[in-house]
Amino acid sequence: MQYGICNLSIVPLRNEPTDTSELVSQVLYGDFFKILEQRKQWSKIRLAFDNYEGWVDNKQYIEILEDQYKNLNNESPKLSTDLVEFIENSNKQLLPITIGSSLNGLTILDDRYEGSFIDSKTEKTNLIKTAFTFLNSPYLWGGKTPFGIDCSGFTQMVYKLNGYKLLRDASQQATQGEALSFIEESEPGDLAFFDNSEGIITHVGIIMKDNYIIHAHGKVRIDRLDHSGIYNVDKNTHTHKLRVIKKIV
Repeated sequence: MQYGICNLSIVPLRNEPTDTSELVSQVLYGDFFKILEQRKQWSKIRLAFDNYEGWVDNKQYIEILEDQYKNLNNESPKLSTDLVEFIENSNKQLLPITIGSSLNGLTILDDRYEGSFIDSKTEKTNLIKTAFTFLNSPYLWGGKTPFGIDCSGFTQMVYKLNGYKLLRDASQQATQGEALSFIEESEPGDLAFFDNSEGIITHVGIIMKDNYIIHAHGKVRIDRLDHSGIYNVDKNTHTHKLRVIKKIV
């Protein structure tokens, strides 16, 4: 087995080994992973954080040793908390990184970082504060940053920045936590999941107080939440059908 770490700011994780393939997620600076298959130009990887798999360009990561991978995997995550900060490499060059980038591999990469970071779990009440950091970020299928993010990438990053692990896709996240029977039982920070006409969970958002929800739909936005689902205040219509509410924390 081979192992790698991302040494660039935002690297596309694709469904197939080609630049034109679907963007399924993104690999941020410091994310480390197992290399499942290596070809001439592409590698299939499995991220350590959430076991998500996809293809990355071989030019966009560096290989690390098994012991280094294991050590990183055993450490508590240390994450950047500024929207954008800079890493300085051994050549004194600056590399911009986004919020939620992992700083555990700084020594391996021989990089320096002097910005703010978090390395422990926070109170559940901090989840909404973190969510507001992404407000108005444009929707991007597969995105995980303030410059483009999808619904489950948004919830995953908000939880990650507070020390909690969520899986990558909405349907996967819906398997976590404790189901609640009514909206009235929920607290700010709980997750609401929504399904399509086939009953497949395709959307997720973070519940706020007073029956509001913050979610990524066109952009990270705030809408009303009722027993039917999400009521879009701009379009004056329901846009998502409520399936289940989950308490993760």
